[in-house]
Amino acid sequence: MPTETLRDFLELLDKNGELARVKARVSPVLEIPAIADRAVKSPAPHGHNERDRSPAAGLGGKALLFENVEGSDIPVAINTFGSYWRICQALGCENLELLAERVQQLVKPEIPTTLLEKMRKLPDLVKMAGYPPKSVRSGICQQVVLEGEAADLTRLPIIQCWPLDGNLDSGEVADPAAVARATERGTGRYITLGGVHTVHPETGERNIGMYRVQMFGPRKCALHWHMHHDGARHFRAWQKMGRRMPVAIVLGGESVMPYAATAPLPPGVEELLFAGFLNGGGIPLVKCRTIDLEVPANAEIVIEGYADPSERLLEGPFGDHTGYYSLADWYPAFYVTAITHRKDPIYPATIVGRPPMEDYFLGKATERIFLPLLRMIVPDIIDYCLPMAGSFHNCAYVKIRKEYPLQARRVMHAIWGAGQMAFTKYIIVVDEDVDVHDEQAVLFHLFANTDPQRDMEIVHGPVDILDHSAPDHGAGSKIGFDATRKMEGEGKVRRWPTALRMDQAVEEMVRCRWTEYGL
Repeated sequence: MPTETLRDFLELLDKNGELARVKARVSPVLEIPAIADRAVKSPAPHGHNERDRSPAAGLGGKALLFENVEGSDIPVAINTFGSYWRICQALGCENLELLAERVQQLVKPEIPTTLLEKMRKLPDLVKMAGYPPKSVRSGICQQVVLEGEAADLTRLPIIQCWPLDGNLDSGEVADPAAVARATERGTGRYITLGGVHTVHPETGERNIGMYRVQMFGPRKCALHWHMHHDGARHFRAWQKMGRRMPVAIVLGGESVMPYAATAPLPPGVEELLFAGFLNGGGIPLVKCRTIDLEVPANAEIVIEGYADPSERLLEGPFGDHTGYYSLADWYPAFYVTAITHRKDPIYPATIVGRPPMEDYFLGKATERIFLPLLRMIVPDIIDYCLPMAGSFHNCAYVKIRKEYPLQARRVMHAIWGAGQMAFTKYIIVVDEDVDVHDEQAVLFHLFANTDPQRDMEIVHGPVDILDHSAPDHGAGSKIGFDATRKMEGEGKVRRWPTALRMDQAVEEMVRCRWTEYGL
């Protein structure tokens, strides 16, 4: 089962040899992230997922708990989800395929037949599980309440991950002229593993997003979200009304919460509902002290405040999961009204950068868990893989059971119309006998089965905001490769040859006699 608190999760990891306690004095500025970066690229204690054949499959190192942090009396936990075994433990499953089967069971009843019916059914998937959040009177997250001048972010061991983070003089700015207009400069320190809680002012819809938060001062931050994120949509609604938006940044809590905040959920499915499904029971919520929001009662730390509808800060640059700095740009200002926490809290953090990093394993969880939902929208798909080098959304390997001409192209366009999969820049479609988790097998069929002029599909559309290669901000081209066997109706196709396969009887004989050969 998933754990109720971060402390419980760390104890579970400790008992299983997955936690390293660091007693040496360390700095939250660059040093802790550098240690975590090195750790996640080392072998994981519990091995790897046999299906994942990527170079990162057996990596992850240990989770790290820094007990002596400069400038703060609060320990820092990092790399807690940075291995296949640890992400499974966080989600309470033996392997991610079993969790995907639970999702599949939600999809099975009354399978809709039209695309419209499918889209209407998606919001019901988690609701039908019956795990809504539940309000409680008190929670450990409010054992200590700090308001006014006492609510000081500098007491927290907020980390700086990369050397140029927050440095406006570095040149890593979307509009260089903006630097002169910036009346305030942020620090290089970012909250990187906080769930940002917001609510829509009209519908009451709740959202949790894993958005980075840059510290500008003891009680001031910048909230970074992309225009298509639900948090940004909520903010626009509050902004239109000319009202401050209440925001709570939640650190720690149930082990399922960080993943739920990153999950690409269908429209209408709230992260708290999905977290309850993963948790096997509703998430207990307690009312905030200074704003009209409810937050997970079992959190370690909660930062309460509001986003100002009329004030923007020049946020960034920030070393991102793309392996490059995302450029500084204007984002909403956030003012702190209170900080609450449990007694002796632990501060959770993460570092992102060129993969593999801790977020690689969160991405792999999404790949497996959401396969049933992707199949529901695109039934042609048997399996898919989001390779490490693609940083989650740059590339997808897709396996289909090909039955008619140009089916691969239909699948490409369906993927480009499916939620966050719309940002997939490269899609390679292969036949059902290809293991999409074996990158060499995928590339072999790409190179062997494609004619560049005939088998490429190039489209123009939305791309990830962080894609620095795009000619326009958030807009560019995407390409699909049809690496399936070609059939009549797919252009000029010569006779398709038979792939080489050894005689099975001979293979079995060789296997049985292998030791006789002295090899």
